[in-house]
Amino acid sequence: MPAIDNVWFSWWALGILGLCIGSFLNVVAHRFPRILERRWLMDAAYQLGDSEGLRRATGWGEAQAKAWESHSLQLGQALEAQPPLGLAKPRSRCPQCGHSIAWHENLPVLGWLRLRGRCAACKSPISPRYPLVELATGLLFSLIGWRFGPQPLSLLWCGFAALLLAASLIDWDTTLLPDDLTLPLLWAGLAAAWMGWTLPLNEAVLGAIVGYLSLWSVYWLFKLTTGKEGMGYGDFKLLAALGAWLGATMILPIVLAASAIGALVGIVMKMTGSLREGRFVPFGPFLAGAGLVVLLAGAPRVLGWLGWA
Repeated sequence: MPAIDNVWFSWWALGILGLCIGSFLNVVAHRFPRILERRWLMDAAYQLGDSEGLRRATGWGEAQAKAWESHSLQLGQALEAQPPLGLAKPRSRCPQCGHSIAWHENLPVLGWLRLRGRCAACKSPISPRYPLVELATGLLFSLIGWRFGPQPLSLLWCGFAALLLAASLIDWDTTLLPDDLTLPLLWAGLAAAWMGWTLPLNEAVLGAIVGYLSLWSVYWLFKLTTGKEGMGYGDFKLLAALGAWLGATMILPIVLAASAIGALVGIVMKMTGSLREGRFVPFGPFLAGAGLVVLLAGAPRVLGWLGWA
């Protein structure tokens, strides 16, 4: 029987924690891109307010540069006038009627079921994605607890999985993989290896290097051949992070699985008309999903599937 301290790291306790974390990930996926957008616009306003810099970079005359400086001032003032936006505040509200969501309405899965998938005030539909993300996170945390056993290391891998889920949701919605998620994931993987919790440090460093350079090389080969960009830099950083956590030997299986499943999903979306013209299927969610499969299956089993063991 596990010690009482380890009960908190058991698969069922981690599953409950995952439900709660999944509720928070829904908030992250919805708000974080908007937080970043506001930050980027503030940076743009600051840059456009430098009339001398504009003149040097564009060759504009003083009058034209001053006009842009005036516009940047208006943009900055408009952004500063907006209410504060963070992950914790303001409280979640119905986007249709502004109803402030009570704590019992926000309970993972149960709140959505109790409301029958509709706002308590205006009865507007609430997307089933919210409880699905909560359930997926709870299931994933439970599987990690089962895979690694009731020990603190399981909590570390749950954090790894939560960051992958958050990055995947944002990438799926926006086709952006924020550095604010991929780079902490990369450095956390290297730090965990340095502490002796995951891989040997040299394997983690090699995994990060191979992960980044492999997709970077494909990107430039494709661009030089076709003149088009086939993926974003966020994918390089995400695969580098996966390499830091899982090792260089898992890079090729992750890329192969992600490419095959991503291509299949893209074809299905194209055939069903769910892929809008000019849009593309983001690669990040498939990289993350393949990384989670490798984590749960274990490197020996994955290599055995490929006949490389």
